[in-house]
Amino acid sequence: MGIMKLIIQIPCLNEAKTLDVTLRDLPKSIPGIDQIETLVIDDGSTDNTSETAKKLGVRHIVRHSINRGLAAAFQTGLRKALDEGADIVVNTDADNQYNGADIAKLVEPIIKGHADMVVGIRPIGEISHFSWLKKRLQRLGSWVVRVLSGTDVRDATSGFRAYTRDCAASIHLITRFSHTLETLIQMGNKNFVVDQVDVRVNEKLRESRLFRSMREYITRSFFDIFRIYLFYKGDKVFAISGTCLFLPGFALGLRFLHIHFFLGEGGRVQSLILATLLMITGFQCFLVAILFAAQIGNRRLMEIALSRMNKAP
Repeated sequence: MGIMKLIIQIPCLNEAKTLDVTLRDLPKSIPGIDQIETLVIDDGSTDNTSETAKKLGVRHIVRHSINRGLAAAFQTGLRKALDEGADIVVNTDADNQYNGADIAKLVEPIIKGHADMVVGIRPIGEISHFSWLKKRLQRLGSWVVRVLSGTDVRDATSGFRAYTRDCAASIHLITRFSHTLETLIQMGNKNFVVDQVDVRVNEKLRESRLFRSMREYITRSFFDIFRIYLFYKGDKVFAISGTCLFLPGFALGLRFLHIHFFLGEGGRVQSLILATLLMITGFQCFLVAILFAAQIGNRRLMEIALSRMNKAP
């Protein structure tokens, strides 16, 4: 059996002050893992994040010349980790939000061959700096993502995750805001086995830089979820919409014909107009569903090719 290599990737944006604490919290050895290496993705920081990481002994450092967003930094990290021969990739936050010792729990289902992706589930109800509203919204959002992804993950926004090499190579993000929601929907729709383990969190070191307000976070997350789901299930959405529009229109049209020709009653032109509009709109939805189906098929072929390239040594 070959050497099992774990790379822990840390997307960073101006994290020179917190990086030391985060790195010190990471495990030095894990049962079943032969090599543990760290990877810092500097997403256009304006402080000395990259220099700090180098001084702290980080083996792999990738830097974006400008800030490209968390999703892009996450994707860059996966590509670099795969290039460096990682068998398992763990993603964690640079603000030391997650307890580093729990990485052992995170990778255990993968080492045992029980999962392709594992999500660290935070004790949301016990996190003191989460407001009552944020806790409720987090639960609601996780429920929505569970429905759309077909997984049972209780903490959809947790960025503390582990991926097998095959799973990491199959991730191709279309969002720029955050990777957490899309990866769950994507992996669920690609039939990867997604597991979850309870993890601990550390004291808050700084405010979140992902969003400026709760309203912004909710709005962007909502549109991201909608767009991602259309990207993977657009044919189904428009086929169902077309059916829901066309059938009532068709039934209304039959009713108009029955009343007009068999009962000999005039008028009811409004019913005919409504029936026509419903059937035309429904037919257009069917056409859009066909276009989505063709695009989804082409994208799957492209993703298979990209995944093979990413997995190549």
